[in-house]
Amino acid sequence: MKAPAYNRRSLLIGAGLASAALVQGPFNMFAPAQAQGAFAPTQTMRGGSNNYSPNAPLVESLGSGFLMHGTVLEAGTGAPLEGVRIQIWAATLLGGEREPRNHGSVLTAADGTYQLEMEQVVPNFGQPHGHLAYDDADFQTVFLRPVMPSASDTSLQADFILARA
Repeated sequence: MKAPAYNRRSLLIGAGLASAALVQGPFNMFAPAQAQGAFAPTQTMRGGSNNYSPNAPLVESLGSGFLMHGTVLEAGTGAPLEGVRIQIWAATLLGGEREPRNHGSVLTAADGTYQLEMEQVVPNFGQPHGHLAYDDADFQTVFLRPVMPSASDTSLQADFILARA
């Protein structure tokens, strides 16, 4: 009978699998703690507050052809948050991120969703992206700067999970 061949790769794979089993714990004891992580607070993104304009007015739309949308949930519970103000701005066909016609706020619906139609987002510094913010007193401030895969995309989804202040 031929003895099995052991090499460094098989030992590393085995050690990795054993470590994963230890972290998981016997009988999945740590599953409840992991489930809570599903509603961990959204972290502010680098560059998210660029060209931010405090207290952007509530608007019905900022044009047409592009849709910013998402859902806002409470950290920990995952409950949808109604009446939360989300501010949105981006470089569009109307001008850059500083252009007042490219800034507005919307309120979330009962199911935590929001949406704002606006002019087509265009690349700024080579990247097509939007800016979104939550900055009222009830929850911790979050600034997002999601980048779109393509400048021809006609929508951008950005979800928030907010932690109480």
